[in-house]
Amino acid sequence: MWKYTGKSRPPFAEPVRDGQESVWDYPRPPVTSPDSRKILVKVKGRIIAESDSAVRVLETASPPSFYIPPDDVDRELLQKASGSSFCEWKGSATYWDVHESNQIIQKAGWSYHNPSARFAAIDGYFSFYPALVNCFVDGEAVVPQPGGFYGGWITSEIVGPVKGGPGTGGW
Repeated sequence: MWKYTGKSRPPFAEPVRDGQESVWDYPRPPVTSPDSRKILVKVKGRIIAESDSAVRVLETASPPSFYIPPDDVDRELLQKASGSSFCEWKGSATYWDVHESNQIIQKAGWSYHNPSARFAAIDGYFSFYPALVNCFVDGEAVVPQPGGFYGGWITSEIVGPVKGGPGTGGW
């Protein structure tokens, strides 16, 4: 089995074309990167979040997660969910249910409050699971990261393969 060493792309990495990024070029530990593209998150046509001031978190083998400033999120649609999780890099995550009309989408989003110093740029920002809500980057519909656990956003600029699917547990 191939083991990532951080020194080069694995032999199974997909080729990168102009305008694309390989998830195998992202660092470990992950980093934040400001992003000024238009980010849109919707449920049933209703806008949950809209921003041109997002921050991406880039981590080896994962598509980016986009974090949206709290002022760009309709927080009236969010209710704190039960439970939490812990990221070795960022700290404790808070989960959020989305309430739209008579529908509740459980744990559709998450945020970090008082994350580690390295991730201060996303303190209080919200991210959403594209498998549960409709997410867009500059008008392009986002494809969810496989597996259901991770919240990465796959667009045409992202080249993998990405972790999350069967056989990727060692990545």
